[in-house]
Amino acid sequence: MKRRSFLKKSSGLLGLSLAGGFPSISAAGRKLPAAERIRVAVIGVNGRGNNLLRTFASMKDVEIAGICDVDSRVLNRRISETKKDGRHNPAGLGDFRKAIDDKNIDAIVLGTPDHWHAIPTILACMAGKDVYTEKPDSHNVIESCTMAAAATKHKRVVQMGTQARSGPHMKEANEYIARGSLGKVRYATAWESMKQGGLGHPADGPAPKEVDYDMWLGPAPKRSFNRLRFHGNWRWFFDYGTGDVGNDGVHRIDYARWALQTGLEAQGEKLPSLPRSVSASGGKLYFDDAQEWPDTLMANFDYGNCLLTYEMRIWSPYKLHDEAEGAAVYGDKGYVILANGRWRAYRHGGALVKKSSGGSNLDQTSIHVRDFLDCMKTRKKPAADLATVGHPSSMLCHLANASWRSGRTLKFDPGTTSFKGDSKADRYLTRAEYRAPWKLPKISEL
Repeated sequence: MKRRSFLKKSSGLLGLSLAGGFPSISAAGRKLPAAERIRVAVIGVNGRGNNLLRTFASMKDVEIAGICDVDSRVLNRRISETKKDGRHNPAGLGDFRKAIDDKNIDAIVLGTPDHWHAIPTILACMAGKDVYTEKPDSHNVIESCTMAAAATKHKRVVQMGTQARSGPHMKEANEYIARGSLGKVRYATAWESMKQGGLGHPADGPAPKEVDYDMWLGPAPKRSFNRLRFHGNWRWFFDYGTGDVGNDGVHRIDYARWALQTGLEAQGEKLPSLPRSVSASGGKLYFDDAQEWPDTLMANFDYGNCLLTYEMRIWSPYKLHDEAEGAAVYGDKGYVILANGRWRAYRHGGALVKKSSGGSNLDQTSIHVRDFLDCMKTRKKPAADLATVGHPSSMLCHLANASWRSGRTLKFDPGTTSFKGDSKADRYLTRAEYRAPWKLPKISEL
């Protein structure tokens, strides 16, 4: 596909929002010659997207060439803030495809809501650009599979924002597990037990005049504007987000899957790329509000040779293993607790034998971004390579959601991208339709 054809294939202004912290942009030394700089366009710069913008802008070999957001208030602030660094003069892009079409831009960074991860990533891969996309990789199963196929076919460096994959403490924990310290490993679990608040039932109203709301919706169905389905809170609605399993759960599920994989490999076994069956149950058992995804969920992933489970209660303040959110992997000689900034190892009987702490989330993000940039240069796989890391972990979230919505155990067939013997559940593999003029390419079209 030629570059100029991108603007004809689909339409819209994109640049959406996430919630998160704002690290400051630090001076990164002299401005490198143009040939040594990586030119980046950041799409979606509110909340978490702003965190990514600031982190990329702090890297001495990065030039922020473009910034995009559908909220002009956010866009103008971010352009002004980024220019203050003295090394960047970003263009305010009215359409994310202009970044994809620009041969002088090397990579795009997506801080957008889940429903705006797949199309930009796929188009960027087809245009020969590398991508850093926030987690989870996409909005649904089919998008995840298509993104992984696009990254692989076009040999692109695509990093997913599960930054713990670059965290020194998490690497150290997996090195401990890799030595066979846990014995015969057969089970891992992940959890979220962090008390959150309800959303209420606010009425629909007019979209802010500074927001291009139609483009914010993109491929999602046309709906009246509601502040709960916009900045930050979009994640709790079927059309845009993946619930808390895709919001926070994907991190903890990835901790557990990584540790389980490492434990199996230490004993000469392999973790299949996908579980043979997935079952999930739960619902809105606590909050009386507008959110659609469950506030309580239990999911089981049966790999045949091992089991992984996920437990989510976003209304309770009670910790498991002294962690509000984390994961654990168990063997017959011991177990390891994995948390956001530390890990602990225990022997049979509960004796603590090793512990370590790591950096903050912001530190891990900086290392993760640095890994992505270095891999752009070496063409090696990044720490959270989409096809081999981001896709398998995200798929657990998407499959758990599909099982919960269908109300039964599901068996996914990657060869046909369908559920075995359950065509009725296939409706939860993707959205019913992509609102024109947006279209998700088929794998055969890549």
